[in-house]
Amino acid sequence: MKNLWAFFFGGLFAIGLMLSGMSNPKKVLDFLDLFGQWDPSLAFVMLGAIAVAFIPFQKAMHQQAPKTVYGDSIDLPKNNKLDLNLLMGSLIFGIGWGIAGICPAPSLTLIGLGYYQGLYFVVAMLIGMFIQRQLMGRYS
Repeated sequence: MKNLWAFFFGGLFAIGLMLSGMSNPKKVLDFLDLFGQWDPSLAFVMLGAIAVAFIPFQKAMHQQAPKTVYGDSIDLPKNNKLDLNLLMGSLIFGIGWGIAGICPAPSLTLIGLGYYQGLYFVVAMLIGMFIQRQLMGRYS
């Protein structure tokens, strides 16, 4: 049953991305263009997502052993330090987002809409994940 709910809410998320235009790389790039044709609509989508997630995250963070509504454990990160790995990963993600106008969830939506350019992003993302795992295996 929980897989059915995950499928439903994942589909709802994808529909929301498409209807809001957030799977459109041009819309994302226009949001990042602060000194040109700036489009603030992505900020409203982000604020809406934060508003929806804020209370459940706060509840989970303040529980000794947080669990989902189905009783599965939630594995929250224990490390809250700013380190070089976090800063470099954020920088690489941000640069990639700024160049392509695509981040992971919308890239899958793009592929579902038939935009083959999203596939380039997904392949590059998977290669980056593989390289990161190889490097972290050596340096952790």
